Parts: sequence; C-alpha cells; structure tokens
Amino acid sequence: MSQPARAKHTQSSRGEDEKSHKDISYRQYRGEEDLHLVRGLVDVELSEPYSIFTYRYFLQTWPQLCFLAFDGSSCFATIVCKLDQHGNFMRGYIAMLVVERPYRKLGIGSELVKRAVEEMKSNAADEVVLEAETTNHAALALYQNLGFIRDKRLHRYYLSGTDAFRLKLLLPLPPERLAAEQLSAMQLQADAQPDATGADPAALLGAAAEASKSADNAGHPPVHETKSLAA
Repeated sequence: MSQPARAKHTQSSRGEDEKSHKDISYRQYRGEEDLHLVRGLVDVELSEPYSIFTYRYFLQTWPQLCFLAFDGSSCFATIVCKLDQHGNFMRGYIAMLVVERPYRKLGIGSELVKRAVEEMKSNAADEVVLEAETTNHAALALYQNLGFIRDKRLHRYYLSGTDAFRLKLLLPLPPERLAAEQLSAMQLQADAQPDATGADPAALLGAAAEASKSADNAGHPPVHETKSLAA
C-alpha cells in the first residue's frame, strides 16, 4: 500500500485556554488500542482525511515512530512517522503532527519531533523530511528551529491548491558508522590505486582504523552538523 503524500502539520498561535507542562507525559504507540487516539486527533485537526488503511500502514509498520502526549489521561497530541530506504539513504518521514489548540506554543510539538528524530537516529536514519504548507508560518518556524532546512517548493501540493515546502534535516553520523565509512573509503582507495603512492595498502587501512579509534575517543565531530535538537 502506498503512503499518503499530502500530510499536514498543525502548529499555530496559543489558544485562549492556555495549558502548562505540569501533568504532561509522553509515550510511544502501544498498538491497536491506541489507534482511536491517533485517528481522533488527526481527523479533527487536519483538513485532508485519511482512511483506516493509511493509519495502519504507518502504525503497524513503524509503531516505534509514533508518540503521543497526554495531560493526565487525556491524549491531546501525536506524531506519526516512517523510516525506509530512499536511494542510498535511510530517510525518516514525518507524516502527521497534531497538537490540540489549547496546548500549542508550549513546546509540545517540538518535543514530539525530538523524540521521533531520536528514535530514527537510533535506527540509522541519515535524514528526516516532511512537507508543510508555505502559509503555515508557525509550523515552518517550529521545524526550522529544530535544524530543518527548506529543500524545495512543491507547487499546488495540497488538495486545496496550496503550495508546500519540503523540509529536510541532515543527521550526524554516529562515531562507529563514521569509522566504518572512513575504513571503507580507504579500502576502495587502496584497491583502486595500490601503487600510486608507494604506500602499503595494509598500512593505509591500519592508519585509518587507528584514526577512527582516536576520533571515537576524542568525540570526533560528525560529518553533517545540524542545530541541536535539545535547543
């Protein structure tokens, strides 16, 4: 089943009935018992309806990438995502982000995005993308404050005829993966030009491995730097 391409994200100015963080908690999707919570929020807050099959496509395949926010026992916000191969990259995709109006501008949306992105990172994601309406300035600000950049403009993307921006977040490589990439690059270089420099290929690989260990021990900076998700 194909995934929906017209996801929307609701984040706007603070409502009259302001809320605090006092009783707010977060947890991951637990299964079919939570489906009605996610569906209830999305169907009310987002303008483009989804079928039950769309929800199950995401929630049964990537349940770990759905988070819910509660005020006591009342669920008022959710994020739904996926993670799969896109060319040479593992790409995360934020399909739905909903926060009920009284809870907006309290950092709830940002917290849900951070939790989803951290989960994607733990599953080897290279990047995260989403679409947001060009007129939804609050949502654009939320994502840009978390390090997302505008990748392209999608004309008449939504059923309403509204344009969208595709936003992208490039994720840093973890130290062990950075070391593996460096070692692989040295191996390719040694195989392609074994005598070009007069150096022993084994010695080159040994030097790369030693450099990788040093990078790990020293907290070597990642290849792709992004703004901190803890901001």
